[in-house]
Amino acid sequence: MDNFQKRGLRTQFGALCYRVHNSETQVLLVTSRASGRWIIPKGWPMPGETPAAAALTEAHEEGGVDGKSFDVCIGLYSYTKIMESEDDLPCVVSVFPVRVKRLLSTYPEEKQRKRKWFSLKKAAARVREPELKKILKNFDPTYLGL
Repeated sequence: MDNFQKRGLRTQFGALCYRVHNSETQVLLVTSRASGRWIIPKGWPMPGETPAAAALTEAHEEGGVDGKSFDVCIGLYSYTKIMESEDDLPCVVSVFPVRVKRLLSTYPEEKQRKRKWFSLKKAAARVREPELKKILKNFDPTYLGL
């Protein structure tokens, strides 16, 4: 049982970091450390933190985001996390919106990742996961009351 829990489906929390610029909603994508492909910031649950707070922490660490997270899951997507020295991990990511106030010039993973603003349509075209593409295409902060 213990081995199954370690190797089974894992949960992560992701941040859909957004801003409204010239009346267009834009999202911030970061590159993954291993492959350099475009992703949203995401990471493991953190003891004592809500899922939305954990997503905000990941947005700060991976993209230098200073912002506000919202306690509403706007979607789920799955992917396989490639592990260097272990079996790959199947993961499901719960996505939480993060309204970006500003981007910090220095942040923990600045030398390991790139970050860039995209329109919703272009962001959806850059990510690999089909469910995440759909979340990005359909995201509307005004509909959510954010």
